[in-house]
Amino acid sequence: MPFLHKTISITIGSFLLGIGVNVFLVPYELLDGGTIGIGLILHYLTGIKIGFVVIIMSIPIFMLAWIYNRAYFYNSLHGMMFSSFIIDVLYPLHSLGTNLYLAPLTNAVIGGIFVGSGIGLMLRFDTSIGGTDLLGQMFARHLNMNPGIMIFLLDFFIVFTGSIIFLKGSPFLSCLTVCCVGIMTSLFSIKNKAVK
Repeated sequence: MPFLHKTISITIGSFLLGIGVNVFLVPYELLDGGTIGIGLILHYLTGIKIGFVVIIMSIPIFMLAWIYNRAYFYNSLHGMMFSSFIIDVLYPLHSLGTNLYLAPLTNAVIGGIFVGSGIGLMLRFDTSIGGTDLLGQMFARHLNMNPGIMIFLLDFFIVFTGSIIFLKGSPFLSCLTVCCVGIMTSLFSIKNKAVK
């Protein structure tokens, strides 16, 4: 049964993540944190696929997980591979996001809610998309912190750096997206502790 729950959480979480990124963030060139944020920056600059960048950027982090905590490695590998695949498969939905004619502020909030819900759902069942989420999970466990807060701090750093490099999108709206992602991820993580 835990395998079924984990599989369902990876599937639903990946679709929430893919919709959040492609429908709400990409149309306004908004950033998120983590490896997705790095993927978005490189996508906006070069056109490279976001999910592909997530996989490449996750390799050194997964090597650390293999050395320091193999449970994290095994629990997150499937989430990272599947969510990266779904992000790239759902990329054509960015045209839907453009046609919704939502205000950039609305896109930042809704995109953050979708992305945070997807990540939070996976964290709830001890899996993640890897990348800085995996790094945040490992740090949070060792520092006895909420994983959502640790991931938020890492994400904010990446958005801040990305805003300096990539000047088209709004740094304020990207920070708002990260806040929404962090809140949703934390809510799911708190719920996880209550369930255990």
